[in-house]
Amino acid sequence: MSASDAMLRKLESGHYDRAFSILYGEENIAAQRSRYAKAVEGFVETFGDSDGGLMLFSAPGRTEIGGNHTDHNHGRVLAGSVNLDVIAIVRPTQGIISVKSEGYPMDTIALDELMPREEEKNRSSSLIRGTAARFTELDYAVGGFEAYTTSNVLKGSGLSSSAAFEVLVGVILNHLYNDGAVSAVEIAQIAQYAENAYFGKPCGLMDQMASSVGNIITIDFADPAKPIIEKIDFDFSAVDHALCIVDVGGNHADLTNEYAAIPTEMRAVAASLGVEYLRETTMESLLANICELRERHGDRAVLRAIHFLRDNARVVEQVAALRRGDFKGFKSLIIESGNSSFEYLQNVYPNCNVEEQGMSLALALAQGVLQGCGAWRVHGGGFGGTTQNFVPLDKLDEFKSVIEGVFGEGTCHVLNIRPCGGVCIDKL
Repeated sequence: MSASDAMLRKLESGHYDRAFSILYGEENIAAQRSRYAKAVEGFVETFGDSDGGLMLFSAPGRTEIGGNHTDHNHGRVLAGSVNLDVIAIVRPTQGIISVKSEGYPMDTIALDELMPREEEKNRSSSLIRGTAARFTELDYAVGGFEAYTTSNVLKGSGLSSSAAFEVLVGVILNHLYNDGAVSAVEIAQIAQYAENAYFGKPCGLMDQMASSVGNIITIDFADPAKPIIEKIDFDFSAVDHALCIVDVGGNHADLTNEYAAIPTEMRAVAASLGVEYLRETTMESLLANICELRERHGDRAVLRAIHFLRDNARVVEQVAALRRGDFKGFKSLIIESGNSSFEYLQNVYPNCNVEEQGMSLALALAQGVLQGCGAWRVHGGGFGGTTQNFVPLDKLDEFKSVIEGVFGEGTCHVLNIRPCGGVCIDKL
């Protein structure tokens, strides 16, 4: 029996149903059987069939719940993995990693050529090469594989499809060649390295950590080499609320410079205060030196530093509210954080295109429906993309109608928190 036939029989027989129930919910088992079967067919069309076994892998997107642009300055965050993911059908090979992502050209990486390549920046091939390179640098084993991947993590949505892809590659190398010895935290750190050093984006560590570790977690990045991670046990559906991500579409131009300006400006303020990262200073110190900081760095940099210091402290309050079951207080803190991002961090729309402000409009519409009962905020890195909303279930139909009446059918995504991060499904 061929590898693909064996895998399709396992899918049809319910072999993976328990794993699918954990990852996607029992009500979605049939849909996931079909999704994975289609991916197996895509693998065979791309790489051909064989007698060797195939394996299934998954890495989730993530939702940032608290701490907007705090991770890159060693701050605190609150985040969760969601039930949208990148999946892969994988077969081990020798010497070469070949990844075909549905709808994209093949990426082929030779394992004896792992130095960064300038022409690969901003391309998925750089993430694969960077992940393999970092595994090697850390004395972990690497080897070749063929993978066919498909994703329902919305690109440019703030759900971090790139982090999910990076984590997926790390999880594959971990289980194929390291017997699962690389921890979820290390996989996240490796993924961040690949994005920073190879892809060329100066991201923090939150996206990768939330995707790799999974569930709702709070992370303290005071020492990024040894982040303090705590899981938070909270079910939004148990308080009759839905977590909704609104995709406003928007300009898909390269916004790397807009994103990069935030940590650059924050660190410039920190340096003037005698530290490397804003986490190492205080609001009192900033206010005592504010006139000099304004003159040296401009008002926007100072406002962004104020946002960091307040939002970093706000994460502690959000975690405490969830732990004591104070969901009303938690929602108030979500709104506060969103207002701070809009007013001080200034990442709701890009300065290069002020005429297009879909996220601002989505926030205004959300406020109109949810004022006094729900919560709304910018989601993720910002500058377009998505908003995050906590919607009472009795308001969900109204909320979706208002949002989709403006941004189009299917732009309001009702998500669930996923209980685990990147996984080899065969070992779940």
